Amino acid sequence: MKKRYAVVLFAVLPIHCAFAQSNVTMYGLIDAGVSYISNEGGHSVAKFDDGIYAPNLFGIQGAEDLGGGTKAIFKLEDQFQVGTGATVQPALFGRNAYVGLDDPRFGKLTLGNVYEFMFTSLTEAQNTPGLISGGLYSFAAGPFQKLGIPQNPTGWFGWARTNGIPINNAVKYQSPKIAGLSFGALYSFGGVAGSFGSNSGMSFGLNYDHGPFGLGAAYTEQKYPGAVSGSPQIAIRNWGVGAHYALGPTLTSANLVTVRNELTGAYAYAGQLATNWQITPAFSLGLSYMYMKGNEALDDNHANQLNAILSYSLSKRTMVYAEGVYQRANSGAQADINGILNPGGSSSSASQAIARVGLRTTF
Repeated sequence: MKKRYAVVLFAVLPIHCAFAQSNVTMYGLIDAGVSYISNEGGHSVAKFDDGIYAPNLFGIQGAEDLGGGTKAIFKLEDQFQVGTGATVQPALFGRNAYVGLDDPRFGKLTLGNVYEFMFTSLTEAQNTPGLISGGLYSFAAGPFQKLGIPQNPTGWFGWARTNGIPINNAVKYQSPKIAGLSFGALYSFGGVAGSFGSNSGMSFGLNYDHGPFGLGAAYTEQKYPGAVSGSPQIAIRNWGVGAHYALGPTLTSANLVTVRNELTGAYAYAGQLATNWQITPAFSLGLSYMYMKGNEALDDNHANQLNAILSYSLSKRTMVYAEGVYQRANSGAQADINGILNPGGSSSSASQAIARVGLRTTF
């Protein structure tokens, strides 16, 4: 059924509708390539992989002018696998599905399945180094196999949420920018009768942007039901801060992100610094360094990671790239680079490396 949906969606890609004072646009992003992984579950492997430099997305978004600067807006966005055509999320529009109102004076209000502020205030605002130094492989994972995040592909994949993990049943508000400052808040309804806070979520963001400089801070708490009926619910808390600065042909970004499993006490943080240099109008080079550390509940594991990516733009829409990643953990730990979604894909040793060539296009 998922493949059938994908065929229908691609069949209507060329459609663009525009009416008086309203518009509907279809858009997409595709990334695919070949990755060589030095140690995945004890063995080296070369494989086709997609959605690494950027997620594979198909979306429909629209706006209707209501007068006085106010617009009614909506977005339906799906993530899929190029290699199989299957959707990534269980729902057809699991990446984004919302409706709302947007006004330059009062801000934006959205309702539905939306990104929280670890993504909005850090990644979307260019305050996440992984965004400019390799994509998914450049976000934090590390030797934290005991982290235990529910409804997560591995239990520790993308634990900082900066790679974009939506929250459903949410009401989200983003303020307009005033003297460079903006803020936002989100609440996700758990929908449990007799317990307002069960399975709920909340998130807050604060940003300052002025010319080439920007700062961002975010906090998110997501509650999950217990593993079995009657067991305690699990609360996962994240907070992070980040900054970016553009100087001529370079963009530099740094952040500090954290995660805590309130049920087990497992806690980890990651600090990362990256720069991207636009060497020529076509060539760019991104480099980053990241340090990750866990507490006693995570065996005090830690890791260092280096990323490098060289890209060449064939056009405004299409680029090719070559990427290299290396992670080294402490002795006795299992290195794990983000983006290897197989729960058994951690290295059998303290080191792991990836080399990749890929192609990305937008439409």
